[in-house]
Amino acid sequence: MKALLSKASGGPDTLSLEELPDPIPGKGQVLVGVRACAINYPDVLIIEDRYQFKPPRPFAPGGEIAGVVEAVGEGVTDWAPGDRVIAVPGHGGLVEKLVLSPAQLYRLPEGRSFEDGAALLLTYATTIHALLDRGRLSAGQTLLVLGAAGGVGLAAIELGKAYGATVVAAVSSEEKAEAARAAGADATLVYPRGVLDKKASKALAEAFKAAVGPKGADVIYDPVGGDYAEPALRAIGWEGRYLVVGFPAGIPKLPLNLTLLKSCDVCGVFWGAFAARDPQANRAHVDTLFRLWSEGKIAPRVTEVFPFAEGGAAIAKMAARAVIGKVVVRVAE
Repeated sequence: MKALLSKASGGPDTLSLEELPDPIPGKGQVLVGVRACAINYPDVLIIEDRYQFKPPRPFAPGGEIAGVVEAVGEGVTDWAPGDRVIAVPGHGGLVEKLVLSPAQLYRLPEGRSFEDGAALLLTYATTIHALLDRGRLSAGQTLLVLGAAGGVGLAAIELGKAYGATVVAAVSSEEKAEAARAAGADATLVYPRGVLDKKASKALAEAFKAAVGPKGADVIYDPVGGDYAEPALRAIGWEGRYLVVGFPAGIPKLPLNLTLLKSCDVCGVFWGAFAARDPQANRAHVDTLFRLWSEGKIAPRVTEVFPFAEGGAAIAKMAARAVIGKVVVRVAE
């Protein structure tokens, strides 16, 4: 089988497409023929050894996949060859064949493409856990979403609206603002890119405050970090919840006096650890996502599909923060 491998720490240009022996499922395992693999920001980090999990090399990046069961090992009864599945292995998805445990698999609904299936779980499962478990979002509250045109950002807009919130989407361009409005955002705000000096930071804080209204944001969803974090925190409401999701713009340092003045919470969101620690609660969230998907309240927005040989280019586009929605690598037809 073919696999896109990271053999040394570095950027997407260090990846190489190579031949490996086909894996064989052991007892209690399932062999999946990968059809599509979605790309997410952890794929940028993991090949540069900047992710919290560092797999031994060589390894394939690619954290979420969709495909078809090709074979099952001894003792597997819930899955059979031909079943269409999606899974979030965390890494290893940019391969033609992948061995997984049955507990990692979810059925891909009929009528849904492999590309859409691959683009669903990581962003939406992260976001539903963030908004409901960590953010305690409820109807009538105000949700401020940073990086609102990315995969998790659009998921936050859609889920925020599904749960009755007023959603303010903050993005870095008018093109991204258009995507946020199409996803259902009630209001949009375009912030500057790059390093913010003290004056620019203060101006952005005032813009956030104006956008969320005089009571402030009940929940702030931040998958961006960097210089945007403090201005956003200054726009939080009394007893608001600030959700820390990711740091493509850098790891910020927040002035903790703001948390005292607003009596607010700063909440970390680590969906992978949550799913491992409480698989039953995670599966309930995923069941909810499938229902919302069937009702048309959420839908992965796949904006570009790359051929397998150009998987590195897909990761490079993610690294450049040039992605709207999701990009997917088509591994096989």
